[in-house]
Amino acid sequence: MLKHQWKFIVVLIVGIIGAISAFGFNQPIVAEVLIDIIGVYTAITMAIEMIGDIRKGRWGVDILAIIAIVSTMAIRDYWAAWMILVMFTGGESLEDYATSQADKELRSLLDNTPRTANKLVNGELVQTNVDDLKIGDHVIVKPGEQVPVDGKIIKGTSSFDQSSLTGESVPVTKKPGDDLMSGSINGDVAVEMEVTKLAKDSEYQSIVALVKSSEAKPAKFVKMADRYAVPFTIISLVIGIIAMAMGGWNFTRFAEVMVVASPCPLLIAAPVALVSGMSAMSRNHIIVKSGTTLEKLSRAKTFAFDKTGTLTQNKLEISDIIPAEGFTKDEIQSLAASAEQQSSHIIATSLVDNTSKDKILPVSHLTETTSQGVEGTVDGKTVKVGKLGFVAPKHEKINVNATAIYVSIDGKFAGYITFQDKIRPETPETIARLRRQGAKQIMMLTGDHSEVAQKIAKLAGVTEVKSDLLPKQKIQAIRDVPKDLRPVVMTGDGVNDAPSLTAADVGIAMGAQGATAASESADAVIMVNDLSKINDAVAIGKHTMRVANIDVLTAICIVIILEIIAATGIIPAFLGAILQEVVDLITICLALLAKTKPSNKELGEKEQSQVA
Repeated sequence: MLKHQWKFIVVLIVGIIGAISAFGFNQPIVAEVLIDIIGVYTAITMAIEMIGDIRKGRWGVDILAIIAIVSTMAIRDYWAAWMILVMFTGGESLEDYATSQADKELRSLLDNTPRTANKLVNGELVQTNVDDLKIGDHVIVKPGEQVPVDGKIIKGTSSFDQSSLTGESVPVTKKPGDDLMSGSINGDVAVEMEVTKLAKDSEYQSIVALVKSSEAKPAKFVKMADRYAVPFTIISLVIGIIAMAMGGWNFTRFAEVMVVASPCPLLIAAPVALVSGMSAMSRNHIIVKSGTTLEKLSRAKTFAFDKTGTLTQNKLEISDIIPAEGFTKDEIQSLAASAEQQSSHIIATSLVDNTSKDKILPVSHLTETTSQGVEGTVDGKTVKVGKLGFVAPKHEKINVNATAIYVSIDGKFAGYITFQDKIRPETPETIARLRRQGAKQIMMLTGDHSEVAQKIAKLAGVTEVKSDLLPKQKIQAIRDVPKDLRPVVMTGDGVNDAPSLTAADVGIAMGAQGATAASESADAVIMVNDLSKINDAVAIGKHTMRVANIDVLTAICIVIILEIIAATGIIPAFLGAILQEVVDLITICLALLAKTKPSNKELGEKEQSQVA
């Protein structure tokens, strides 16, 4: 149950019991006592909260609600008091619903944390709890398994998928002496490793701890109405005192003004607008976990992006083909793709996917050397594809600042093919629209190498690039953003992004491809594989907050007009409470405009938007 919902339910039950007692059994005293009890309790709890807020330097409109409740009870207009209680507790419940955070415990991240390891004891494998591993222990990591703790390879060579930890889009080959990070996934060869760090100090577990640490410091949302609290409170009290003086210092006149001065419409305006905005987000396949996120998105000045899987598709494409003398690009690509057509390695599948089907020829006598390459016969020629040392051991070293495979044909070095991560087709326009939407700074935070990151950044239109970053360094980069360039919005999709998503003012996860850990830690999740939804999220945030601000100001104007009328004494307290309900209805109707389509300016569009 929501935090304040029980109060609203109790007030309704008290009203029903009171109505039955007063009108069914002619015992109005029962209704008055019950309403007075709940009224006194509500006023006291509100006063305690208000005093706490004042001590923290925050001044809210709750004081007017307290005065309205107490003054109506003082003149024994208990039904007016009940109406105020209904409005106030109902408004609290709405606000509770609109701003409540979804469960942010990273269930999937914790579920995927390595719990057991295959420890070598006297030459035999013993399944051991990861937390019981000690530095120096030897562990076997089988094909497809996660590395349980940080360590160093002793025997075996295999490729490891570190994309969820470092953002590197291509599996990394590790050989004896190389370090392994916990959480990385082994390829197709078992390796023996020596434990170099305890579980609690290892990379994957450190990410879990970082997320928990960031989560422990949530930002507190300030009620929108509270921004107008001081002037509205002063105006209302002045009108109430003038009304009391005009009525011969009749306290009833003051109470009548305080009833219509009750800030319930103000408290309802923002929550309903936020709920409407969250609904609009949902229609556009964006799940927002709190109303606070909408407000921060509307004011966001800095946008940070992970590279792999966020700005890019996490798919490789051929960057360049460099033939050796006597060979052609088409020949190299055709023969290499033909030799690689049966391999499941990401580079092999990317090469095949980027080669025309009619150029892929049958292959025979195919053999694969793990972590080195493949060899086969294509069109009567012996073709070797893989690492330089495998295809042409005597060839001089070639400096290539990109992912590359080398090719030899009939024992002669034929050239090499380089690959780059494939940028999303919508990325450049997404970045351009963010600038039109008011973004002051856009940066890429990635664990990939500088050369690769710079190429993608140039294609995307991102000018500020921070590469070779570990999760801790990503968090620091976000924290280093100056105050005048905040709020910061971070978008990512991997486990390594989870801590930085929670460290940012707004974390957005690309959740369409099963990035559960990132989704759990984010404030918003894009449920379709479309980066441009970032623009829609910002636009809906701006539109929602514009509607909410107009709604609050409209409510203030209407309430002040009612206060002035009530000061003449022509609005009894109970009628004033009913008029307050009318104002509530107007407020809700205005707030529902947040569901409508944002303007082209809010969307950052040059032409009419397609947002539903």
